Amino acid sequence: MNSERQYKEIFTECREMIDSHSAAVLNMLREKAFEDFSRLGFPTQKVERYKYTDVASAFKPDYGLNLNRLDFSVDPYEAFRCDVPNLSTSLYFIINDAFCQKVLPPVTLPEGVIVCSLKQAAEEYPEKVSSYYGQLAHTEEDAVSALNTMFVQDGLFIYIPRNVVVERTIQVVNILRSNVDLMVNRRVLIIIEENAQARLLFCDHAADDHHFLSTQVAEVFIGENACLELYELEETHVKNSRFSNLYVDLQRYSMLRHFNVTLHNGLTRNRTDVTLSGEGAEANLYGCVTTDKQQRVDNNTLIDHRAEYCRSNQLYKYVLDDEAVGAFAGRILVREGAQHTVSEERNANLCSAGGAHMYSQPMLEIYADDVKCSHGSTVGQMNEQALFYMQQRGISREEAHMLLKFAFAGEVIDAIGLEALRDRLHYLVEKRFRGELSRCSGCKLCK
Repeated sequence: MNSERQYKEIFTECREMIDSHSAAVLNMLREKAFEDFSRLGFPTQKVERYKYTDVASAFKPDYGLNLNRLDFSVDPYEAFRCDVPNLSTSLYFIINDAFCQKVLPPVTLPEGVIVCSLKQAAEEYPEKVSSYYGQLAHTEEDAVSALNTMFVQDGLFIYIPRNVVVERTIQVVNILRSNVDLMVNRRVLIIIEENAQARLLFCDHAADDHHFLSTQVAEVFIGENACLELYELEETHVKNSRFSNLYVDLQRYSMLRHFNVTLHNGLTRNRTDVTLSGEGAEANLYGCVTTDKQQRVDNNTLIDHRAEYCRSNQLYKYVLDDEAVGAFAGRILVREGAQHTVSEERNANLCSAGGAHMYSQPMLEIYADDVKCSHGSTVGQMNEQALFYMQQRGISREEAHMLLKFAFAGEVIDAIGLEALRDRLHYLVEKRFRGELSRCSGCKLCK
């Protein structure tokens, strides 16, 4: 049985069960998503945006699906909290693809702010959710988004009303937990209204030694003059495959700062599409990847400039060891009429072992004549002169390797605005390069 056929059969046979454990707003898009998925099938590597990842092979194993919403017995506070010293957050948990309702964090959010289950939000605020859900993640264009829309039953809903500034970082810990190999389909809907500000921190972990396949589709709407800092940190294990599609829409004079850090994984494929819809919008994207063994990380970005006087900046850095494979494809699209665009894209990569491979594809597509755009890419190995210089001063070759890799990755981490998180990531990255995965205080996840 091919990969597409098994999912189509499961959807057809279990449609009633899927709908019964979800909400009407989510159910409304399933049929179209099924039709789009049936037409598209999983993309082959001949499809430009998927040329570096074999999607069909990743989805081929026979994973379980928790469509009947069986409960997973877990106390996330006791077993799964990953502390960042000196970072006080409003903490929430998602177990696989279900918002954790049993242990709600004892925090007080500003008036009007909503952080809850997407299913709950669709039932309690159907007009608000239906106005945004599925508006950016077009299932006719992407098979992974179509598959996610077919099967998703719950996820996360964050709503920041106009003129509200959320001072405290909202932290969401995604936990993969199962006693069998499991596929998880999670949805995230974030709405930041006019003149609002928020910081969000997403941490991905795997709690059990099983194969996990997760799809996550996040739609983010940032209103006029609003600001969002979004941090995504993955620290799972080599049996985890993660497909994440992030879609962001920016209105007039709004700003996005997005950091995507992959510390440990199996197969990771991140798609990030940012649309600058309003005049003066600004998007800053940063990525830091540390891989070894046979791990693979594929980051694919699209910055779509549709309005005048917009700015975008991208900086992605990879450090690859052993036989790891990395890929970065970043496309900057400046549409006709998007005059006075300023955009810079840079991808720098360090292959610290002979068996590591990196594919880099920065792209500019410009249809306006008054712009300032640049892009660049570098792929290199360890600087032998620098290693020799450090060894001459009593530093072992192994330690010199670690210090050079740490300094190389530090440029991205230094750009993080949260001091406590920045310090923590410096610590975790150093441990990663030393071959150690740091255990957070009291945490059973980071092995």
